[in-house]
Amino acid sequence: MKSAQHTGVIREYDLHAASVKAGYGVIIFLCCLTVMLAVFPLVWVILAGFKDLKEFVSSTRIIPESFSTEPFTTTWSQLGIAKNYLNSLISVAGSVACALIFNGLLGYGIGILKPRGYKVVKRLVMISLLMPATISIVPLFMNIQKFQMGNSFLPLWLSFGANAMYVILFEQFFESLPASIIEASRMDGCSQLQSFFHIVLPLSKPICAVISIFAINASWSDFLLPYLVLRGAEKQTVMVRLFVFSTEQTVNADAMMRSVVFAMIPPIILFFIFQKQLTENAVSVGIKG
Repeated sequence: MKSAQHTGVIREYDLHAASVKAGYGVIIFLCCLTVMLAVFPLVWVILAGFKDLKEFVSSTRIIPESFSTEPFTTTWSQLGIAKNYLNSLISVAGSVACALIFNGLLGYGIGILKPRGYKVVKRLVMISLLMPATISIVPLFMNIQKFQMGNSFLPLWLSFGANAMYVILFEQFFESLPASIIEASRMDGCSQLQSFFHIVLPLSKPICAVISIFAINASWSDFLLPYLVLRGAEKQTVMVRLFVFSTEQTVNADAMMRSVVFAMIPPIILFFIFQKQLTENAVSVGIKG
């Protein structure tokens, strides 16, 4: 039985040339170096969490003397982060729903319905991509206070329902869908909303998966808006709790390092579960036809 042949930019018979073999070696070295630079900080933080304060301050070794889980258990109890995990989960769930529904509806209008003036709306969406996100914090916070939505998760959800990048991704994907399917749904008596929720959205699982992963990561990592909106310890997200925890005088550097590990666990798990969908769907989104 013949072994499977590897195909790609550099084929097996190309490696017989010394120049190609040298270039291939350089590529492999650069890839390994990039992986090490990307993974080393993550590994260092996790390993540093196993050290006590004395070892953390005095020792320069990367590998800890012991791998006892007691320091993590102590920091977990000291941090009291279980409630904050739930708050972050609520924020993430609502953010993903709003990111899919509201941005999807606007992308549906621009990419499929195309009513009069849709080009103006599309240009405005594109222009908003050129504006730094930080300049919208002040007017956004003022409107939240004006409509008395403070200390609520609703502003966090709605902020992800107005993302220009998500709208463009939806619009480009919807334009690649066969127009005959949407026309058939209208002939069957479906309204525009019914066509979106029952026909277009189920056919858009690839782009929905990509945007969901982006929205989960962005919502989980968001600090500024939850810090400004959610007041009081009862509704603090994980990132806000870490900031408050770092300002306490009784917190040592080793305990802070372990608290960072607690914040990194969900994104890491998410990546390992959906890494295949993320890479494949991100590539397929840009392919039309």
